[in-house]
Amino acid sequence: MRILILGGTRFLGRALAQLAVAQGHDVTCAARGVSGTAPAEARFVPVDRDDPDGLAPLAREGFDAVVDVTRQVSHARHALAALANQVGHWSFVSTVSVYADNTTPGQNAADAPVLAPAPPDVDGPVGPDNRWYGECKVSIEQLVRERMGEDRSFICRAGLIVGAEDPSDRFPYWVRRLSAGGEVLAPGRQTDRVQFVDVADLAAWLLHAAGTRLTGTYDGSGPALSRADLLAGVAAGLGVADPLLTWVDQGFLLVRDVREWSGERALPLWVRLPEWGGLMDRDVRPALDAGLAVRPLSDTVRATATWMAAQPAAVRQGGLDPADEAALLGEWHAVQDG
Repeated sequence: MRILILGGTRFLGRALAQLAVAQGHDVTCAARGVSGTAPAEARFVPVDRDDPDGLAPLAREGFDAVVDVTRQVSHARHALAALANQVGHWSFVSTVSVYADNTTPGQNAADAPVLAPAPPDVDGPVGPDNRWYGECKVSIEQLVRERMGEDRSFICRAGLIVGAEDPSDRFPYWVRRLSAGGEVLAPGRQTDRVQFVDVADLAAWLLHAAGTRLTGTYDGSGPALSRADLLAGVAAGLGVADPLLTWVDQGFLLVRDVREWSGERALPLWVRLPEWGGLMDRDVRPALDAGLAVRPLSDTVRATATWMAAQPAAVRQGGLDPADEAALLGEWHAVQDG
């Protein structure tokens, strides 16, 4: 196929470009080129997507498929206006953050309610908390369906994406922490659910969708697993036998200002329950039935660890620092001992 990736220089876009090249496709990556580099075997076209005519150099070329990961509404609008008539299939990587109900586990893309589109004066996420992120993705989903039609559009609402070149501290934190050994603070309950997708698996599914002209809207994530299985799987992938996990109650952590999800003084992949019980416990059977193949957790762990060792400067340092973790564990044990 002739594939145009709007991006292709960072994480998912780059993984997609690498895999497409490896499969023998003719790959063009269009981006500013400031956040990373496209694979050497792909054609790179520098573009400014803030410019309504930024994609004009590509407008006369025909592509079998386009993949876009943007979160900027204007970027999607400009791209569709320039390219829709020259493209056979359009994949948009959206997000599970489009859903209005994050409390209820087991929902799927077919019937779960979504947020309202972003207000007309909002073009993209704002601030460190990415306000309007989900709403902007909803707006873009609508633009893709309207311009491409249901018969040429594929909407992939990606869950948490992990693996090699992960720019976040979420999955890498647990790889680093379990590698270090010692007593590990594990948040919440062992049965709490966690859900994610390996970047390489998501890239392979996007290529499968383009090649088979898959249409419709799906949640792009692997099956949910328990937090106990997650941490045991990370340890096994690292070759760590019998990690010492101490499970600490959610309420204890919250009143001590231990943060959720990611960032400094956070425990990554941990979310407050029941408020966020559905965020990482979605029904992804439709995606699996539509060709999403999920590799073993140990493979994802090893790929992440190999990348972290090879590119330590690229790994974001978040989560609890060792001294803070030790202090919290000491206090927890004191409370438990009464």
